[in-house]
Amino acid sequence: MERASGPALRGGIDLGGTKIEAIVADAGHEVLGSSRHPTPSTGGPQAVAAELVAAIKDACQGAGIEPAALQGVGIGSPGVVDETTGAVSTARNLPDWEGSFELGETLSRELGTPVFVGNDVQVATDAEFALGAGRPYSSLLGVMWGTGVGGGIILDRKPWLGRGGAGEIGHVVVKIGGRRCPCGRRGCMEAYAGRAAMEARARQRVEKGEKTDLFKLMKDRGRTKLTSAVWAKALDRGDKLATDLLDEAVEALGAGIASAQNLLDVEAIVIGGGLGIRLGEPFVRRIRQAMMPHTFNDAHPPDVLVAALGDVGGALGAALLVSRRLEGEPAPVAETSSPAGVGSAGEAMAAGEAPAAGDGSAAGAGSAAGAGSATGAGSATGEAPPPGEAPAAGEATAGGEAPAAGDGPGAEDIPSAL
Repeated sequence: MERASGPALRGGIDLGGTKIEAIVADAGHEVLGSSRHPTPSTGGPQAVAAELVAAIKDACQGAGIEPAALQGVGIGSPGVVDETTGAVSTARNLPDWEGSFELGETLSRELGTPVFVGNDVQVATDAEFALGAGRPYSSLLGVMWGTGVGGGIILDRKPWLGRGGAGEIGHVVVKIGGRRCPCGRRGCMEAYAGRAAMEARARQRVEKGEKTDLFKLMKDRGRTKLTSAVWAKALDRGDKLATDLLDEAVEALGAGIASAQNLLDVEAIVIGGGLGIRLGEPFVRRIRQAMMPHTFNDAHPPDVLVAALGDVGGALGAALLVSRRLEGEPAPVAETSSPAGVGSAGEAMAAGEAPAAGDGSAAGAGSAAGAGSATGAGSATGEAPPPGEAPAAGEATAGGEAPAAGDGPGAEDIPSAL
């Protein structure tokens, strides 16, 4: 296989709890090849690493390049990331991944090219800042709402990483002593707004006799979990249980995001992730309204926007992590005009055309620039489409796990903000 012509090519992988999105992009930020693989549900870090290798090899095949000819590969991973070594630990939404695993070193050895690892939500936030909805701003909070709720932070045009744990907005407490969170603590926003926690709650209420189409829709779509598409379809049908749980999620998001805003006072908040993008502007508008009673500087609230890069933003951000690490590029700087490739996928979808194989992204999927990285920032995961079903825009989802059986609270355990 010959090396593709043009500038140096970079690989990017968005590692999610149920799906892996891999791309090859050129220096003009055009996606030349892509693939989507399911994340293994068993086998631990070694099985996940093997699937990552397979995914990027498939993307390389589409781009007409061997993996070893790439300038490098970036990975956006959930869990706590050691950027220096490429090790990932405490990635609880991945199978049997409680300890630390040298993900970067393992993939570099298999692919024959440098591999760099950053936090998934932070690199996606950096990409939104540089190319997407965050371009007009110098400070930004990215909130990825899906399986869980992850966050990424840009302050003064630079990623804010803290000491390695910045961005865990899903674990802002919205009720003291409240519902059990997938993280094991109580009262976190994710315990009320994360899709995995919402599914666990739905199952508990069904066991108590409530009616819903959620699980029938899930089976009809060949899924084993309540995906963002399932929730959206249930809403379209006026399903009462789905409506109740999403109403509660919006209130929790409003309280938690407003609390973060009271601390950071950023110019804009970008809502992404599977649910954020799937439910779109109507729900982002509701989240904006739910923030207002809890926003201290209510005379000057932040802009609250839908993520523009969609499903492929995380992989694009990961690809551009290579630039920062190899070439010493600065933190993301928002561009004043759309670079080459941006909007091509979105335009095709708007025109009714199917996205390229494995793409499944929202508007702007063709490019990104200046992605940064983080260690331990709030994480996001995605979901793989069922056989024969095209992935919907924005199916990448925020990280989280379903609570253990019996951890669900009673009706009194709703957030104090509700």
